[in-house]
Amino acid sequence: LVCTDYGLAALDNRLAELYAAELAKPGASKDLAATQRGWVKGRDECWKADDKPACVREAYIVRIVDLRIQHDLVVIPTAVEYRCDDDAKPFAATFYNDEPRAAVLTWGDDQAIVPAAVSASGARYAAQGVELWEHQGKASVDFFGNKLTCTPAR
Repeated sequence: LVCTDYGLAALDNRLAELYAAELAKPGASKDLAATQRGWVKGRDECWKADDKPACVREAYIVRIVDLRIQHDLVVIPTAVEYRCDDDAKPFAATFYNDEPRAAVLTWGDDQAIVPAAVSASGARYAAQGVELWEHQGKASVDFFGNKLTCTPAR
């Protein structure tokens, strides 16, 4: 699947470059290889998905963004805090605009890395079970079935 899809192949090459560079650093953590093996197993589970290319794309983007964050390969932007109709837990989003674009959504103690998604208007980030769609100053959030309507806190 990866070899026959230019976009997936490009993501595979980007991940391979990042992983090799981190692995080559003196004192590279043994955890890095273990987490990569775990990631490969998870990616390979995409054969069960209804939309296999979308599942594989999401897996690559999440891993690339995670490696960048965990290994200080990207400047961490300031999180945008939101006020939501259900304020039982705080909700925030940190937007990464380097390619591949993604957001880290935080709801209480839970986090999800969510790739940028196509949207006719506004900004949309979506992954299996998680979505943030911001349009005209309002944000609709679905965090694994928890639906929120939010506005950026100022």
